[in-house]
Formats: sequence, C-alpha cells, structure tokens
Amino acid sequence: MLATSTTVERVSSPAAHRSPLTTYRSPTTAAVSCEGVTKEFGANGTKTLALRGVDLRVESGELTLLVGPSGCGKTTLISIVAGLLNPTLGSVAVLGSELAELSGRRLVEFRAKNIGFVFQQYNLLPALSAAENTAVPLIINGWARAKAIAKARDMLATVGLEKRSNSYPAQLSGGEQQRVAIARALIHEPRLLVCDEPTSALDAQSGQTVMELIKQVAVQPGRAVIIVTHDSRVFDFGDRIVEMSDGRITAGGKP
Repeated sequence: MLATSTTVERVSSPAAHRSPLTTYRSPTTAAVSCEGVTKEFGANGTKTLALRGVDLRVESGELTLLVGPSGCGKTTLISIVAGLLNPTLGSVAVLGSELAELSGRRLVEFRAKNIGFVFQQYNLLPALSAAENTAVPLIINGWARAKAIAKARDMLATVGLEKRSNSYPAQLSGGEQQRVAIARALIHEPRLLVCDEPTSALDAQSGQTVMELIKQVAVQPGRAVIIVTHDSRVFDFGDRIVEMSDGRITAGGKP
C-alpha cells in the first residue's frame, strides 16, 4: 500500500537510479498543468464518467509515476495530456501551450515535435520493420528516410535490439515489441514522454535497462516524463508518485 500523504517524493532512491538533472524545477511554467479535467464517454443513459475534476501539475525535469487500480482513469488522463483525447471539461496546458487552442494540423504537429507516447499495446505498424517503426517520428518531422533509419538502428541498439532491426512485429516477442515502442517514443527526444505500462512485458533486467534509458534520455531540464505503472520494481525511478482512484487524484497531484 502506498503512502497517503499529498506527495510521495523519491528522495531516498538509490543513487544509481537518479540523475543530478532530476532535481531541476522550472520556476514558472510547468511541463503539464491540468485543471478540473473531466472526461465522459458515451451518450444519454450510457454515459460513463472516467475523470472527475482532475488537477495535476508535472514539473520540468521530473519523472512522475501515475498509479492506481485498473479502470481508475490513468490511461484516459495520459491520453488527454498527450492530445489524443479531448477533455469534456477543464483545461490542459502542455509545455506552455493550451491544448484546446491547438486543433487539426497544429495539434498533430505539436504532438509530433514535442510528445513521445508508449502505448500499452505497442501500436507497431505490422508492415514495417523494427527500424522502420522506430524511425516513424523522425520521418514525420521531416528527416530523410536513410538518415532516420540509421538513427533508428542506433536507438534499437540502446535497448538491446541491434540484431532485430530488420524483423517485423509478428517476428518479435511481446517484450521485444515493447522495447521497439519505447525506442520509437524516445528517438526524437521529446520534451514530454508519456508511457502506459512500459515495463509490463519485460523481465527484471530488461525493465531496469529501459527505465535507466528513460531516466537518462528523457528527464532533463525542459523535459518531463509521466509513467502509468502497476510495476513496483520501477518505483525507485520516480521523483514523485501520483495516486488515482475512481477518476480522481487522491494523493500527489501537486509537487
């Protein structure tokens, strides 16, 4: 059972898990600021309230773990933060931009440049190799294909998949697919990285490697990470744990 104080700081985590950069805090603008975020699904008599007035602030340079029982709204919340869903009510600012003021192509371009998302179901394109899947964010951002593929192969090597870069998703295990998805999310060095259960299909050693990579690459001044997880093995990597229950933040919503 997690502590129920308003903030659970990981100040006592092992030194090997921490970077000196993680102590950085922006004095002005948060990386993510959610105010009164509510999300309803369905219509008329079939409405489901997934989020109930969520307030959440994530600082730059911070790795935030979002925890809570299945169905409490964690994935819905990070999908709204990443601009993949619109809130029914409330405001969401990401990296100084109000998402409600971005629409259509502007929102797509903002996500492509600034946000990396690791989906729980990987969402790899079956017709593309591991290297091609990893290179997608670079190509979307205008990189030449050959240059993007070369960087993708280097990125795959950092997650231990240098020998699998030409393999297709159907030829990869679940853990290998997850590592490809993480490499894809990190390759364009996003300012905000959002992960949904990034270590769920990984053994302890692979999970440790992936979390160290996320910590080193993504948590720097001007960047932030939000990770939805049920994996207690990764708790020491977090700067803060935010708890959710029944569509609400119950602890840790404010730094």
